[in-house]
Amino acid sequence: MATATATRPVMLACEEPLPVPVGRPDSNGLAERPLPDVEITNPERSRSLKQQALAHVTPYQALPVQGPLVEPRLTASYPVLEPDEDRDERIQTVIEEYKATLVERTRLHMGYPYNLDFDYGPLESLQKFCINNLGDPFIESNYGVHSREFEIGVLHWFARLWEIDQGEYWGYITNCGTEGNLHGILVGRENLPDGILYASSESHYSVFKAARMYRMDSVQVKTLASGEMDYDHFKQEVTRNARRPAIVNVNVGTTVKGAVDDLDHILRVLQEAGYTEDRFYIHCDGALFGLMIPFVRRAPLVTFRKPIGSISVSGHKFIGAPVPCGVVITRQRYITALSQDVEYLNSKDATIMGSRNGHAPIYMWYTLTRKGYGGMRKDVERCLRNAHLLKTMLEQAGITAMLNPLSSTVVFERPKDAGFIRKWQLACEGPIAHVVVMPNITIDKLDEFMAALIQSRAQCAAEAAHQLAREARLQAAHDLEEEERLNGGLGGPWQ
Repeated sequence: MATATATRPVMLACEEPLPVPVGRPDSNGLAERPLPDVEITNPERSRSLKQQALAHVTPYQALPVQGPLVEPRLTASYPVLEPDEDRDERIQTVIEEYKATLVERTRLHMGYPYNLDFDYGPLESLQKFCINNLGDPFIESNYGVHSREFEIGVLHWFARLWEIDQGEYWGYITNCGTEGNLHGILVGRENLPDGILYASSESHYSVFKAARMYRMDSVQVKTLASGEMDYDHFKQEVTRNARRPAIVNVNVGTTVKGAVDDLDHILRVLQEAGYTEDRFYIHCDGALFGLMIPFVRRAPLVTFRKPIGSISVSGHKFIGAPVPCGVVITRQRYITALSQDVEYLNSKDATIMGSRNGHAPIYMWYTLTRKGYGGMRKDVERCLRNAHLLKTMLEQAGITAMLNPLSSTVVFERPKDAGFIRKWQLACEGPIAHVVVMPNITIDKLDEFMAALIQSRAQCAAEAAHQLAREARLQAAHDLEEEERLNGGLGGPWQ
């Protein structure tokens, strides 16, 4: 593994001035003001500064917008070489080494919401085909190597889960949860062009990415300590801007704390502020918990029986898949604002992407067919049970922990050992870290993790104590030298 030669830590994006090409939102997040023209007087220096900045960033990692400084860790590469007589052996060696790395990193994966417990061996024979679901999933295009039959089957499964009739919905299999958010918010913007996007400050970063991409005015709503939306602040904002439609992102499980925004409360606030159903659009970001919450007893329902516009989830998270994927479903009447005829495809298209991975719907169909609603319910119950177990284990070890109702995301004190964080792939934000308990997180793995965490904390505590002792000894030596110097300068009978 190559090591970075740079010693200066990478600065946060918010700490280094970056050029903004269009405009910068005012403090209220609603208006834009033009930026002054910037004249580059020294292009050579500009290129040099850019190269210096890139030297401190790993090839696969963008500058974070918040959190601690990121130490640059350059990763080794597998060079692409010209074929030689040892080509096949060399390729096989590289693949075997990489596979061993994946096995180990999968075993120690705790911090991100991916279900790594899947086996798609029976589908390996399909890997030889370029399966591409171009365009509208409900209208077959001229390209015949597709998996629309599987895609529509998966969409119908989710339509039943979220209680919307087949003739009333439209949707597709996305490449990830972010694409689902981008699509849901775009549908809202196209149907309410003058709408303001409201989302809590703990929403997934893709929500505000959508606002920037679509040049939408947006409001960051404050949150409670739990990570749930602050409904009083939300009411203040929508009331203040009541003359304009509202496009609201509702979190069905926030990224860091797993908090679920109260959809019914949000609907009441909109009604009290004078919004009729034709003047608001609600997108539900259910990346992980949107698929779990329907199976939780006494959980608030996220359903199209309520006046929402769209729901999106990730497929590779709770279901589990070897490729990122997701689902977005909206109401059929909303999609006409986006849909257009594409003669090249002999189809319509209202999706974000052009080509779409045709293998992803097959993976999702395979798992949902094998498990069914009953199997998914068992997975949800096991995850919630193990999440409560982890919280109790942390508290028994003297570690402050938090677990939101309806969530399998256990939040706790951020470990001080950066190596421990990297080893267990923990997601951190400021002073906290979290473990997302997924179907692949077993009781044995929780036990192993806790033993390693307790040992790491003990080592850090011992090192901190030793450091205090070293500093105290140095200070004592310094004080003694200073005392001797002062006494020697005064003179006296003891000399």
